[in-house]
Amino acid sequence: MARLDYELIESLVPEGAAVLDLGCGDGQLLEELIAKRHARGSGVDVSQAAVEACVARGLPVVHGDLDEGLADFADDSLDVVILSLSLQQLRRPRRAVREMARVGRLAIVSFPNFAHWSLRAQLAFRGRMPVSKDLPFQWWDTPNIHLCTIRDFRALCREEGLCIEREIALRALDRPPARLRRPNLTARIAIFSVRRC
Repeated sequence: MARLDYELIESLVPEGAAVLDLGCGDGQLLEELIAKRHARGSGVDVSQAAVEACVARGLPVVHGDLDEGLADFADDSLDVVILSLSLQQLRRPRRAVREMARVGRLAIVSFPNFAHWSLRAQLAFRGRMPVSKDLPFQWWDTPNIHLCTIRDFRALCREEGLCIEREIALRALDRPPARLRRPNLTARIAIFSVRRC
């Protein structure tokens, strides 16, 4: 089944680009980039099971911990580096974004927006950590350790000297993007494409 966020990320990747998919999981996005955008792609994932699933699909993926950085990649060695829905799971998200911008001419980052009104309402009215369709984990078993909002990510880009080329706000993964008046309040998922200024 096609994922809207993947389709939007694909639209940001130039035809034939050299791409690195960080936290590539089962390789679905990487596979689509290679097939649809003719990307020269590879991936990195910390899960050995994910790496094996990618290799079984014929994808060039290596086992690696993104929190350790991207020392194996030279400056500007790639056209695009992607981190899809994994930023909030990293111990060192700022370092990851910095490394993405170092090795790639374009960095594409997507993440769940923890400032969405429904999450705020759950916390305010129930007094408990929010659980939703997009964030289905209880506080004690969540992989999300660094909660991020759209405003937080914009501020990080300013602090890191990154220019935001495109910002896409999604109300849901199954609804097309819309021009939202207050995306930090109304978007569930954010997709940013950034580069060094």
